Amino acid sequence: MNGIEHLPPWAAALTAILVLLGASVTLVGSLGLLRLGSFYERVHAPTLGTTLGTVFIASASMVCFSVLESRPVLHEILIMALGLVTTPIALTVLVGAARFRDTAERRAQVGEAEDG
Repeated sequence: MNGIEHLPPWAAALTAILVLLGASVTLVGSLGLLRLGSFYERVHAPTLGTTLGTVFIASASMVCFSVLESRPVLHEILIMALGLVTTPIALTVLVGAARFRDTAERRAQVGEAEDG
């Protein structure tokens, strides 16, 4: 097949645990998106879930393929680094845009109240 049958039991168990942890954390983040009320609360949970979930799943990939190929496979470090950098930046930009929009709407409402 693809060589996965040659994976030692300890590496298979570690890979499975890391994948399950990553999937669980990502699921909890997704549920937080559904359950939390305001935009500011909802944007926080998926960001943490995505970041930590990506780290766990990429770590599982590193373990699995490093053992299968008998050499360090470090490509996933780039994936983790980009995920750790871009996700919080995207969160910051989204929250900044939402705050700007909320402030503009409040100013417009105050202006209408003073005119009326």
